[in-house]
Amino acid sequence: MRILGIESTCDETSAAIVEDGKKVLSNIVASSSLMHQKYGGIVPEVAAREQIKVIIPTIQEALLDANTTSAELDAIAIAYGPGLIGSLLIGVETARALALAWEKPLIGVNHLVGHIYANWLEPASSVPQFPLVALVVSGGHTDLILMKKMGQFKWLGGTRDDSAGEAFDKVARVLGLGYPGGPEIEKVASQSQSGKSTFRLPRPMIGSGDFDFSFSGIKTAVVNIAGKGNLDVGTISYEFQEAVVDVLVSKTLKATKKYRGKSIVVGGGVSANGRLREKMADAGEKNNIDVIFPEKRMSIDNGAMIAAAAFYEKNIVDPLTLRADPGLHFD
Repeated sequence: MRILGIESTCDETSAAIVEDGKKVLSNIVASSSLMHQKYGGIVPEVAAREQIKVIIPTIQEALLDANTTSAELDAIAIAYGPGLIGSLLIGVETARALALAWEKPLIGVNHLVGHIYANWLEPASSVPQFPLVALVVSGGHTDLILMKKMGQFKWLGGTRDDSAGEAFDKVARVLGLGYPGGPEIEKVASQSQSGKSTFRLPRPMIGSGDFDFSFSGIKTAVVNIAGKGNLDVGTISYEFQEAVVDVLVSKTLKATKKYRGKSIVVGGGVSANGRLREKMADAGEKNNIDVIFPEKRMSIDNGAMIAAAAFYEKNIVDPLTLRADPGLHFD
């Protein structure tokens, strides 16, 4: 079964052809992130205007790269939320029009669910086993989800304020680093020799009895420390990354143990962070839990994860009634 997956929830515009929910035949991503760097964050109107220009060429390139025609597609999948309303509308309206013109089933996909199903795309280190706990960690979201089987999601907890990715971006801005903040902080932290430093940031809510997160306080702590001027950017970046990763790993492991999960899967832009991958893998090995990350190129928003989710979820919708839903979350 070949599915065209379309993703346009934020600043990326992506189209991909995926076969049977696993084999990626093509995955084209057009990003406007360079246009947002001078602003230190995403400007919704700029992102949407760029997506209008690139969405049809991106779809055409995905079909060409996969050596597939529209007639050979079995369905079209679209991420209809959550996200920026202007960006969502570009993708949703395009997918609706193509589904009608090509007479193909239209499958609506929750963008967050797409990040989870990215872990089923080849090449995967192993196949996730149920029950599992999924950590969705990105610029807009930090959520823990229990999956007992395909298509069954139970929200366990999430951030009460900033997401982990948002904290990375804001701290990078405070430290005078570039955008997006996650890769910038990771790069500076990896060059730092501050592993022996006595400087330590708080690990917010790491000992709470729930599965919620909070990252706004640690951002404030960095602002106060950076303002004193007695610590270099590398030292602060290193400790900030350690603090955020420690909380993410601790909470995820705690949830997995409570629900006797056999696997941990991680998705979202922050899942590309090397230190998170390292520490989560170590925790899994020590506790005999399989830890699975998508390829780093599949951690960012992409059409392949949307096509994969569509294959397993098969949420067929009426093209005439589907609407963008910027507030969509887990039921």
